[in-house]
Amino acid sequence: MRLKLTIAYDGRPYKGWQSQACGNTVQDHLERALAEVAKQPLRVHGSGRTDTGVHSFGQICHFDPPLGISMNPYNWVPAINTKLPATIRVMACEEVPEDFHSRFSAIGKVYQYDLCTDPVLPPLKAGLAWHLPRLFDRDRLREALDLFVGRHDFHGFAAYRGNELPDMDWVRTIESIDLETLSDGYRIIYRGDGFLYKMVRLLMGGAIHAANGRIRLDDFASLLDQPEGLPHGKSPLCAPSDGLYLKEVLY
Repeated sequence: MRLKLTIAYDGRPYKGWQSQACGNTVQDHLERALAEVAKQPLRVHGSGRTDTGVHSFGQICHFDPPLGISMNPYNWVPAINTKLPATIRVMACEEVPEDFHSRFSAIGKVYQYDLCTDPVLPPLKAGLAWHLPRLFDRDRLREALDLFVGRHDFHGFAAYRGNELPDMDWVRTIESIDLETLSDGYRIIYRGDGFLYKMVRLLMGGAIHAANGRIRLDDFASLLDQPEGLPHGKSPLCAPSDGLYLKEVLY
């Protein structure tokens, strides 16, 4: 049996998703909880990484329970949640085919970024939205976001982990970007076939830089699809992790 978990978490207390020596990642806490339930170590495989401070409504991972455990998928949810911090929750568990892989079976992801434009950031939004009390041009923000839609080389909107291969593919397709107006700011929804390291934060930061008039839109557009073999210009700003949420993984 292979089980697929849908995980929601408040990313503020953790060092991202992927397991680290510090032991304080979402994956670390989840694997410790699973080990307590199964009475043996179990490895989970995530759909991808989220950085320190990034939140999730729908991170996906899978694991193979030991043969000796006959617990049905529904019962795994409360069993795991009783072992987890309150800021991490298994929202659903379902049986999937043995060839399902949370990362390699995915065909896309949906990210959400929240902006708060109120003069004062409400305390209950601290760490959950990017506070931008200064006014910016909403129409120019829309224009900047529209530049990203389609299939592009996003080299200029990606950070480096240090393990990039010389032939790494920097091309991704963004299917849509929705700009929603909230009572206290804006919500931007990115939907695409995949995202590079820190790509959404660099897209968001750069778009806000353009909306503030700190970079011309034609100069900003030139950061996309840059020629091979030349030094790559980079997004002028990386948005904080505060407002970023992994909303959904698509299969």
